[in-house]
Order: sequence, then C-alpha cells, then structure tokens
Amino acid sequence: MKLIIAAIKPFKLEEVREALTSIGVRGMMVTEIKGFGSQSGHTEIYRGAEYAVNFVPKVKIEIAVAASMAEQVVETIQQTAKTEKIGDGKIFVLDLEQAVRVRTGETNEDAL
Repeated sequence: MKLIIAAIKPFKLEEVREALTSIGVRGMMVTEIKGFGSQSGHTEIYRGAEYAVNFVPKVKIEIAVAASMAEQVVETIQQTAKTEKIGDGKIFVLDLEQAVRVRTGETNEDAL
C-alpha cells in the first residue's frame, strides 16, 4: 500500500477530486495548509499599504491506495492540478505499513 500526499492550489481541489473519483479512488483526506517553496511568498497591497505574504495557501490531499494504483493516482493528480505556473504544488509517495477500518476491523487493502 502507498500513502500519497499532495499539496495543490485550492481552486484545483474539486477538479482533482472528480478526476480521482473517476479512476476509482474511494476516499481522501483534505486539509487547508499554508507553506512556501520556490515561490517564497509574494507581496500584496491592502488599504494602500504593501505587505509580504510569506506563506501561500494550499490544500493538502492524503490518499491511501493499493501499490498497484499509486502511479495512476500520482499521474492523475499531476495532470489535473497543473496550471504550468509556479506554485502548482508537490506530490509525495510513502510506503504505508498498515491500515485498519475502525468500524469493521478490516485491515490493509480491505480497509481502503
């Protein structure tokens, strides 16, 4: 099993969710986050004063999938979330040792 963690632009969330659902992803966790990378934030003007925004808003998606499906999920997120502008995000793939469905006690891929 694999745990896929993706940080994407917030306005792309619904489009990514629809694309992942269409390839058979049955669930995901979503968190609103702030961060910076090569973008290093930006400046904005508010009420005539310029100020630095050091952290950029993003959405973090966490998805647990069977190892055989991981590459397709990564490709789907990459293609759907891409705007070809700086700050499109990152995708990380980690090995997932165990999963348990709380309600039924099912484990590993049965729990996904």
